[in-house]
Amino acid sequence: MKELSTTVFADDFVFLEGPRWRGDKLWLSDMHGHTVYTLGMDGKREKVVDVPGQPSGLGFLPDGTPLIVSMHDRKLMKLVNGKLELHADLSEICPYEINDMVVDKKGNAYIGNIGFDIFKKEQFKPTNFVLVTADGTVSEVARDLAVPNGPVITADGKTLIVAESWAKKLSAFDIEADGSLTNRRVWADLDDSAPDGICLDAEGAVWVAVFNQDNFIRVLEGGEITHRVKVVDRFPVACTLGGPDGRTLFGLTYKGSIQDIGKDKTASRIEIAHVDVPESGSP
Repeated sequence: MKELSTTVFADDFVFLEGPRWRGDKLWLSDMHGHTVYTLGMDGKREKVVDVPGQPSGLGFLPDGTPLIVSMHDRKLMKLVNGKLELHADLSEICPYEINDMVVDKKGNAYIGNIGFDIFKKEQFKPTNFVLVTADGTVSEVARDLAVPNGPVITADGKTLIVAESWAKKLSAFDIEADGSLTNRRVWADLDDSAPDGICLDAEGAVWVAVFNQDNFIRVLEGGEITHRVKVVDRFPVACTLGGPDGRTLFGLTYKGSIQDIGKDKTASRIEIAHVDVPESGSP
């Protein structure tokens, strides 16, 4: 296994999620800062939009229109001329706050939800997984997932891989022509590692932010770990690949406990490492 380390790219965020490389910029959500930002490779941030309902997953429609998950009100928003517009209301189909998302080349958005109130220490409950098509139609495409996080889609558009945080595994589905999901299976058992955000590289390996440990890991189908990126005294939250050559791993990290999240502390930052295999375009 190859061991890598990180350097700090940008600091002083509240709680970061949903990193996406688009064009020559890194997009991300400061969830508890209620803001979506972009950053260039110089690390300078630019506010894109405020999201009162708390932003999380990010994606883009085929015409480039940004999609933004609004967690609290369980709505998928789109950014049009600098303003948020409703793309789809998921409040009737998702039992709790919606979270991470991946958008395919057709504009189909796959969105997870937490399923229970972690902050109030509610008992775990499995939850569903939802598809929002490019025209805003909402449907349930999977059930009984253990906190679905960090979905990605393979380059051929045929397979969706999702992190099940509470089950400590990556699960895969076949994507049918209508966007529905079938043939659920375990893509990788992660033993004691709880996956949060993930991204896919050009060789089909998945980079995983292991929230209950201190590392990002690169995992092959079946569970073999080829690379480990250590972070110091922090929790990995999410990751994506990007940069000019697609080989910069952007890792979002957090310092503190789950109960401390969102208490007006700037405890989140972006760390980077240079890797061998470039990005695949997902998420």
